[in-house]
Amino acid sequence: MSRLAAVDMGTNSTRLLVADSDGGGPTGPLSTIERHMHITRLGQGVDASRRLHPDAIERTLAVLRKYRDIMDSTGVEGIRASATSAARDAANREELLIPAAEILGTTVQLLSGEEEGRLTFLGATTGLDAPAPHLVVDIGGGSTEFTVGTGTPEGTLSVDVGCVRLTEAWLLSDPPAPEELAQALSVVQAYLDDVDHLLPAAGQAETLIGTAGTVTTVAAVEIGLPEYDAEVLHHFRLTREAAEDVFRTLATESAADRRHNPGLEAARVDVIVGGAAVLVAVMRHWGFEEMIVSEADILDGLIRSQL
Repeated sequence: MSRLAAVDMGTNSTRLLVADSDGGGPTGPLSTIERHMHITRLGQGVDASRRLHPDAIERTLAVLRKYRDIMDSTGVEGIRASATSAARDAANREELLIPAAEILGTTVQLLSGEEEGRLTFLGATTGLDAPAPHLVVDIGGGSTEFTVGTGTPEGTLSVDVGCVRLTEAWLLSDPPAPEELAQALSVVQAYLDDVDHLLPAAGQAETLIGTAGTVTTVAAVEIGLPEYDAEVLHHFRLTREAAEDVFRTLATESAADRRHNPGLEAARVDVIVGGAAVLVAVMRHWGFEEMIVSEADILDGLIRSQL
């Protein structure tokens, strides 16, 4: 049995997975030992400045130090660490990647959007019993990845729209003004038109799978979860009607009111409307009536890639 770790530094959150493998290879079962998520907002201002903010770097490094302690205490034998959209876009990314590697004891890989999509697909679809082809949509803070395939990823595309990027660019009022929401949805629609052109197989998928914090948060709000529960959320079927209802509710509330919704953690209050806009736009665009929520994502893919 191997005990492995995966760390991902995304635009909005920094996450850790420690898991055991029973030796069944990259598609065998994993047993989760530790799974942690901290919102570090690494992408703070990156869309405008193309630089990582010093405060965002320090927030992320502080969390990595905690994760290093967890990995040491649990006896991790191997680790794969990655950075994604915010680091891809930042000219000063080495100010994060070099000290992060020193803390973690391994090189931090700067993943392309396509690599990110393939790893997320591997994590989200392994062991899933649902009609194929599958379309896995990973709504991040700075980018969204679309990956389609049956068993293995056959095509992937990353576009520069996510909950943080969309919020910082377009959703400036509290609550967002109707014209701001309309503009944000229009921007997402333009990117989805690009997906149709560059990844036409996406529109032919039988099953839509959603991963990452926006998707799990919208599902948690729909359920009304008083506390986060991965077992409840994993493979929950989020209907389009429910997603639209949650989007309308969150988009018309001020941040002060929005934070009282069960299932919405405080650190996501300011960016969840942007993320939900991406989610509902995807379901509208291809006419999906439901989305399977997956707690297995790029972290699981990073673990499985080590096997």
